[in-house]
Amino acid sequence: MQFFKNTICMILFFLSCNEAFSQRPVLTDEEIVSETVTKEIDQVFQSDDFLKKKNKKFADVTGKMVIDISVIQSGKVATFFKVESDIKNIDFIDFMSEYILEHKFKFKLQKKQRYKIRYSVTF
Repeated sequence: MQFFKNTICMILFFLSCNEAFSQRPVLTDEEIVSETVTKEIDQVFQSDDFLKKKNKKFADVTGKMVIDISVIQSGKVATFFKVESDIKNIDFIDFMSEYILEHKFKFKLQKKQRYKIRYSVTF
């Protein structure tokens, strides 16, 4: 019986620890949000998943894009807007838009908070 109680206590402890560690931080400073978004999007564009998908359909696409990304309270990307680009392949721009819009950041914002970040990327 004691073993059963200890096991339940350990399970509850690990569940509570896991819940605490899985919580995403709430960012409030615009500069920190901008830096964090930039770092995380850099990682996305260097990820194996992104590179595999890009190279499969758009291996020959090169150039520079400047985009605006807006992030909402939940850490989701709300909008993707191409500001300027020397990449003219519309299918690639659509691919980029869809890929980024599916991304969820590893942080949250305060309620009703929204930030727009300008991001430049070269392929």
